[in-house]
Amino acid sequence: MWQIKRFADLTTTELYAIYHLRVKTFVVEQNRVYQEVDEIDQQAIHIFKVLDHKIVAYARVFQEGDHLSFGRVVVDQMLRGQHLGADLMDHVLAVAHDQFPQETIQIEAQIQVQDFYKRYQFQPVGAPFLFNHTPHIKMIK
Repeated sequence: MWQIKRFADLTTTELYAIYHLRVKTFVVEQNRVYQEVDEIDQQAIHIFKVLDHKIVAYARVFQEGDHLSFGRVVVDQMLRGQHLGADLMDHVLAVAHDQFPQETIQIEAQIQVQDFYKRYQFQPVGAPFLFNHTPHIKMIK
């Protein structure tokens, strides 16, 4: 079941599961050392799928300056290739449209997944750059 919640509405169990999935993926699996949990979490709208009492897909949507952004887009490694990423993006874009209908969306995508975002009409802007020790590209929709 898909859930859409603000930070204050997350249970402690949900918050733990979100952080567990994110750290497992972005820190351990990708072998990156950085502050994965940050102040954006408290402002964000959290979108996640629960399957068998486990969070298996997640993203957060948030205001950033003069635009809307989203990030920490993740699907559990054991379930990749089953279109959960596409389902997650449908939910992310629906939240963006419903909650922030006039906002431009700007993201910082890891280089290796920019083609995924191009499927949703995101266009790369500028040159690649390092963010948390990983090559990224700014993309706008």
